[in-house]
Amino acid sequence: MTTTFIIMKHEHQQPIDVTVAIITVSSSRTPQTDMSGMAIGEIVKAAEYPIVHYALVKDQINAIRSEVLNAARHANCIILNGGTGLTHDDCTIEAVRPLLEKVIDGFGELFRMKSFEEVGTSSILSRAIAGTYQKCVIFCIPGSTAAAELATREIIVPEIVHILSHATR
Repeated sequence: MTTTFIIMKHEHQQPIDVTVAIITVSSSRTPQTDMSGMAIGEIVKAAEYPIVHYALVKDQINAIRSEVLNAARHANCIILNGGTGLTHDDCTIEAVRPLLEKVIDGFGELFRMKSFEEVGTSSILSRAIAGTYQKCVIFCIPGSTAAAELATREIIVPEIVHILSHATR
């Protein structure tokens, strides 16, 4: 049996100037050792989207939330990496979820599916989410470099204009 996939046409996309903020959530990294943040930045730059904000924040709900609100003043695409796991100090999801006006459930589902292809069943540990806040889209992805590259290259960059076309209407 052959499976046929129908690719959604993007004719309804609006011309959007994508501006990106990268926020790394970590209590141990520095800007010099933030390999995931750097990897995200390289992929975003290769797509020719400007990075207008970068921050490194500790695993603290108030610090994360404050930095997201700050980034939303400068960017319409905010990518947080780190703090999405199950350890006692992972709190990115708890910080960001209350801000989201609409959750993009398919992002987390697709990320875990693609991650499963690479790492197997341990992909269930990811709590990656995305959603809209005002006229921004926020992505919360794992802090491992491989996961950050996967999410950014395979999902975020290819779909960001499409997502923002809907989120900014």
